Amino acid sequence: MEPEHDDAVVAAIAADPRYETLVRERGRLGWLLSALIFFSFVGYLGVIAFDKAALAAPIGGGVTSVGIPVGLGLIVLTIVVTALYVRRANGSYDARLAALLKDHQA
Repeated sequence: MEPEHDDAVVAAIAADPRYETLVRERGRLGWLLSALIFFSFVGYLGVIAFDKAALAAPIGGGVTSVGIPVGLGLIVLTIVVTALYVRRANGSYDARLAALLKDHQA
């Protein structure tokens, strides 16, 4: 394709309301999931900073402290949030973008 044609296709896709909706939805989901992870980690760090004893408390009569499963929970949360975003991106966003490209012969 010629550069002028590429520019015209890009402009046409960018002006398409379906693309604007797609970008808005993808951005909203990205910010929501980022905020979830951010505030989870900030909360964990806040507990570490202001109430170390809460995370240092042993579970039952063992030597494992509460902080270990909470920290592992944060790691699992991060993996789950990433999987949710990837599933949504691969399932919905990619298909909608492919349809836009097809409609604009890109």
